[in-house]
Amino acid sequence: MSAMSLVDRECVRQLLDSQHPDATLVFVRGDCVVLPAAEVDDAHKGLVIARRDEVMAQLPEGAPTDQTLDELAVRLDNIVRDLGA
Repeated sequence: MSAMSLVDRECVRQLLDSQHPDATLVFVRGDCVVLPAAEVDDAHKGLVIARRDEVMAQLPEGAPTDQTLDELAVRLDNIVRDLGA
């Protein structure tokens, strides 16, 4: 993975492991942050990368492998770049 990644495997893992049922991955000041959907204010709505349920829908059955997390991170990283980060 390149050093320029904005979203990495750990970021994806934090989203998947979050205690919040509506966990949302948001890009805030250069970092990916996991917040409950209700805490995503108007200032950050445009920086929402993905909701956990969207990410879970892309995962195969069973525990995700590091490779799967890396592949998801690359996809989410592209979304962040499309948002203009």
